[in-house]
Amino acid sequence: MIDQHPLYTAAEARSRETFLALMWALSYPGRVYTLLTSAPPFALIGETLLDLETTFFTPDTTLAETLATNGARSLPPDSAAYHFYPYLSSDDLNTIEDAGVGTLLYPDRAATLFIGCEFGHGETLELVGPGVNGSISVQVDLPSIFWEVRESRRRYPLGYDIYLIDDVRVMGIPRSTSITRQRGA
Repeated sequence: MIDQHPLYTAAEARSRETFLALMWALSYPGRVYTLLTSAPPFALIGETLLDLETTFFTPDTTLAETLATNGARSLPPDSAAYHFYPYLSSDDLNTIEDAGVGTLLYPDRAATLFIGCEFGHGETLELVGPGVNGSISVQVDLPSIFWEVRESRRRYPLGYDIYLIDDVRVMGIPRSTSITRQRGA
């Protein structure tokens, strides 16, 4: 007898591959993984992670409409589990400061941030921590103040888990990762 498993639908396969890319990206900070589809990356991630029991925040009204089709509720930044920023404006930095960092009793209630940026340009960061073999240097084009906000809100196990999105490429930086900014590099 041949053991047959049901076939994935195209949507299930897409979500599975997206979930795996996100899982590995957060497991190995600084490594870049590819989302295996040409769908808009923030919509694809929303399709994968959001459902009737999840909440999100995004300042982008068009993206908010797309994310809501998954049944998730849009909430203010201090209450939303997932934050989606296709690009990061100076106003968004104030919003990110309001994002939940969890509590000592429930650190899993921290927000997860998805931020659009460009890899290979901008400030050089050295990442150290679990999942990193020694250290790894990455270059990410985000405002310097973002890293200051992140550090001011990070008191492990509290803090945000961050996914950086460059088109179909994703890099994870969990709250357990320490970052040293290399000035002038």
